[in-house]
Amino acid sequence: SASEGKLKGIIGYVEEDLVSTDFVGDSRSSIFDAKAGIALNDNFVKLVAWYDNEWGYSNRVIDLIRHMAKTQ
Repeated sequence: SASEGKLKGIIGYVEEDLVSTDFVGDSRSSIFDAKAGIALNDNFVKLVAWYDNEWGYSNRVIDLIRHMAKTQ
């Protein structure tokens, strides 16, 4: 899965019963909530992902700065 491969720490996956406050301070950009998604019909699925907007974004900016410093 992406949450365990090269996107580990960026994309997440949870199956526990959680609420939005459980993700405050989480550095991942998006955490897919397996229990919150529903199949509306055979062709349409509603997926739910959580994130801490400011903290996740700040961590991606740091990742970008590190990448830029490494490639200079």
